[in-house]
Amino acid sequence: LRRGRPLPCTNAMMASQRLPKEGRVRKHADYALCYEQGRRHHTGNFILFIFPRPGSGKIRVGMAVSRKVGNAVTRNRLKRLLREFYRLHQALLPYDSDIVTVAKKHAGQSCLDLALVSAELEPVLRRQQRRQREQQETQSCLP
Repeated sequence: LRRGRPLPCTNAMMASQRLPKEGRVRKHADYALCYEQGRRHHTGNFILFIFPRPGSGKIRVGMAVSRKVGNAVTRNRLKRLLREFYRLHQALLPYDSDIVTVAKKHAGQSCLDLALVSAELEPVLRRQQRRQREQQETQSCLP
C-alpha cells in the first residue's frame, strides 16, 4: 500500500464497469426513431424517451445535452452523471429497448448530484419495468 495514493485500477476492472459500445445509442437515425416513436416520460430536469425493440436482446442508452443547458463543463458533468446512473442501475433498465435521456434547459442550473438524478429517474424506470412485465404476462395468458 502506498500512502496517500489510491490503488491502481486494472483495465479489466474498469472495462467490466463501463457501458459497452453496443449498449449505447450512437446513430442519428436511432435517436430520431426514439424521439418520434418512443414513449415520453417527463421528470423535473430530464425527458426520457423509451423505445421498445422486441427481439433485439439489448438495452441501449443515449443522452442529449444541448448548449442551452450550459457551458461545456456543465454539459459534460450532466453526461457523466447520467452515464454513472445508467451504469449503476442496469438491472432497472427495461429489456429490449432504447432509452434516450434529454436534459432540460434548467438542468444545468440545478445543483444535481447522483442522488438527485437517481431520485428523478429511478421511479420512471421502475414504472416502465412494471409495465413491461405486465405486458409480458398478458401476452403469455392469451391463447
